[in-house]
Amino acid sequence: MPELWAGTDAGKAEHHCVVIDTDGKRRLSQRVANYETALLKLISDVLELSHGEPVTWAIDLNAGGAALMIALLTDNGQQVLYIPGRTVHHASGSYRGDGKTDAKDAYVIADQARMRRDLQTMRRGDDIAVDLRILTSRRLDLAADRTRAINRLRAQMLEYFPALERAFDYKTSKAALILLTHYQTPEALRRIGKNRLSTWLKNRKVRNYQLIAATAVAAAEAQHTAVAGEKLAAAVVAKLAREVMALDEEIAETDALIEGRFRDHPHAEVILSMLGIGPVLGAEFIAHTGGDMSVFGSSDRLAGVAGLAPVPKDSGRISGNMRRPRRYCRRLLRVFYMSAMVAARCCPTSKAFYDRKRAEGKGHRQAVIALARRCLNVLWALIRDGRTFEVAAPPNPVALG
Repeated sequence: MPELWAGTDAGKAEHHCVVIDTDGKRRLSQRVANYETALLKLISDVLELSHGEPVTWAIDLNAGGAALMIALLTDNGQQVLYIPGRTVHHASGSYRGDGKTDAKDAYVIADQARMRRDLQTMRRGDDIAVDLRILTSRRLDLAADRTRAINRLRAQMLEYFPALERAFDYKTSKAALILLTHYQTPEALRRIGKNRLSTWLKNRKVRNYQLIAATAVAAAEAQHTAVAGEKLAAAVVAKLAREVMALDEEIAETDALIEGRFRDHPHAEVILSMLGIGPVLGAEFIAHTGGDMSVFGSSDRLAGVAGLAPVPKDSGRISGNMRRPRRYCRRLLRVFYMSAMVAARCCPTSKAFYDRKRAEGKGHRQAVIALARRCLNVLWALIRDGRTFEVAAPPNPVALG
């Protein structure tokens, strides 16, 4: 019997699986519900169809609705290849017919797995890496919610009390948020006065309470006109201020969970030894690499996934034209970019490298990206050798490569 390839077009409630042989002939085409018993029955049917010959499975999702099927396949010792949905979309154009169906997509997935040798094999996720992926994704959502709430708060205040909107930076000032939970209008601030407001803020353990009170009352003295809708707008501002404070508390709790789980990882000490990488960025690195560097094979491959390895864009007589790849992990790029920005200030060796790139005529962003690639190479070597990073005196700038 020939070797078989099983392509799966994954969905939320149902998957469609198509099995083909070495000639590309369909041996099975079946829609299956995303339930454990139904998926196990599908796996059993495909293995029975192969008569003991190897089956290569391929799927277009690596998480979400496909997580259960991937877990069942890896637990049963099956090889699973990941084909990104974008790759399937572009490949579909080379197959006959303009229509799009789940069955056609599943066939394309199976056929691409049959022909290609560059697809990545999927493995069962490490428990720590999976936990960190969940926690860091949640933190990203919370940070986005906080930004939206602050922008909405400022926009609402601008409509009825622009002086107070300009008085504080609500992204960083917890004191200003506490103030807004009770006093949001010029009249209310003038009525309580600077001294009583200082006492009110002091009782709530606000730092620099006198300065906060003086700034708020000064803003109130600058406006004596009540804008239409002020009362309702003030109530909305108070609610948004409480929402931002609640989000700050949840972000702090999530950060504590991230740090605790991250420190359980065997590479945590090595990663934290790199200047510019703290628990949150380190957790992002583990979450988006799985913590297993053998999956990538080399630092160049990891740099390509992170978008730090340029790819050629040559045509005709034009050569040496490099550009960033279109497909890369943006959150992994953020890890190294943010760490490089910190390292350029705190690490003497990194600062010397950054300064040399600027002296060569590169802009700030280009120099940071170059440093980020260098940091990636260093981190790769440290994890490979099981060593921690040691800060050394900056070498001779001429010798820096």
